[in-house]
Amino acid sequence: MACNGWWPALLLLAGCGGPHRPPPAPLMFGGLPVAGSLADAKRAGFVDCQQADGISMRCRKHKVMFEGTGPYEAAVDLVGGDGSGGFGFVTLWHDQDQYAVYAITDVLEKRGWVSCNTATGDHGDQMIYSKKGARVGVFMDLSYWGKRRVRVIPNWNRRERRC
Repeated sequence: MACNGWWPALLLLAGCGGPHRPPPAPLMFGGLPVAGSLADAKRAGFVDCQQADGISMRCRKHKVMFEGTGPYEAAVDLVGGDGSGGFGFVTLWHDQDQYAVYAITDVLEKRGWVSCNTATGDHGDQMIYSKKGARVGVFMDLSYWGKRRVRVIPNWNRRERRC
């Protein structure tokens, strides 16, 4: 019966799927899901899903057009190993051309979006686009190590530094 001591631990581990929370309300911008549930992401074509680490899941969509520009790669990062906690932003990037995402910011500027820069000596820089009445902000990496990304983040999601 000494072998039975590991069962409670195994049962506890089986319940670990990351933090459990209800998914946020669905939000779309530029034809892409910015917030919502795993079902919302899949309905929008984000069906290439990988469980990254047991507490999160990433679902990707390929050849995405955004605001008349692209194509880009796009992903939503979901909370919980099964994605049940939903997502609160969408990320876009181009696999070969680090400057391709500047087409997005060009379109935003022509449509009256304003930008600010988070440049400080100890943080990576971002250009953040906002527009009065918009329910999202658009964040573009200025300094980067890998692929330059653009993230569309709902205004209620305040985890990211803003200027």
